[in-house]
Amino acid sequence: APSLACSQTMGEMTMRIDIATLFPEMCERVLSESIIGRARQRGYIELACHQIRDYTTNRQKQVDDYPYGGGPGMVMQAQPIYDCCVDVIRQMEEAGHARPHVVFMTAAGTPLTEEKCKQLAQKDSLLLVCGHYEGIDERVYTLADHVISLGDYVLTSGELASMVVIDAAVRKLPGVLGAAEGPVDESFTSGLLEYPQYTRPADFRGMAVPEVLTSGNHA
Repeated sequence: APSLACSQTMGEMTMRIDIATLFPEMCERVLSESIIGRARQRGYIELACHQIRDYTTNRQKQVDDYPYGGGPGMVMQAQPIYDCCVDVIRQMEEAGHARPHVVFMTAAGTPLTEEKCKQLAQKDSLLLVCGHYEGIDERVYTLADHVISLGDYVLTSGELASMVVIDAAVRKLPGVLGAAEGPVDESFTSGLLEYPQYTRPADFRGMAVPEVLTSGNHA
């Protein structure tokens, strides 16, 4: 992770996020931009990616194999993922961090909700594990504190899902969005979607902003 310019106010802690992945460059590129990128620069989060292939025990750096019982596609092997997670947890504990809350991304997990994002945002540290191919050897899930799904559809890799989880959780951290009312006034915060929004011009292609919003009565 890059050096952090810590600009938090007193009492605010830096959240540590680690990602076990086959595509660290993909994660870094996305998580260095926009709100998450600024949160990293300002020291609200510390983020590091770990290449799962570095933990293989074969010269080919192979991380997948054919599934027992047959079937199409390949399955990620247990050993590289397990050893990667155990090493990250060890590094965290040696550095004085709390044991990370380990999150696996899979279609069989519990659906991601706003409430779950709030819970994750309250953790001192997270370790997100990104699956690929046809899935992960089931035995690795013994390390999981939580297994999350984004919904009933298939993604190319767990990296995409992990970045969604990180974005949704980090924006809940105090100070990340700037304006104090920012996270409070967002969709789902009160269980409802946000109301329709408009900006200038007042008339666009014959579609006018509702009169109540231009009346000057803010209530």
